Amino acid sequence: MVGSLALDTRHLVWGPPGSAPDERALRLLGQALAEVLTGRRPPETVADRLTDQAYRELLRAGRMLDTRRPPFAAVPRVTEPADGVVEMCVLLHCGERSHVLAVRLERRGVQWLVTDFETA
Repeated sequence: MVGSLALDTRHLVWGPPGSAPDERALRLLGQALAEVLTGRRPPETVADRLTDQAYRELLRAGRMLDTRRPPFAAVPRVTEPADGVVEMCVLLHCGERSHVLAVRLERRGVQWLVTDFETA
């Protein structure tokens, strides 16, 4: 296991289009991305959950969040703006300062992949 929370070894897969996403899996994905962005987890541990472009952006971002404490991802706010698209916003508790992580996932076959992310 790498990081404070390990991702489930299964890919993010939900039922047929229109089914509700698994919010626990989304929170764990947010947690893992936060750990990468704070330098506490190697980015390759989430590579199979991102498109190639999103992974390159994650590598380019590097250690984007400066925090003394490990981040803790709260329960995500999830929307489904279109069929096959999930967007989530996660509050990251990082000690003295909190951050927000926004993530867009798109369904590719039966797997959901991160296509974009932003943090502040």
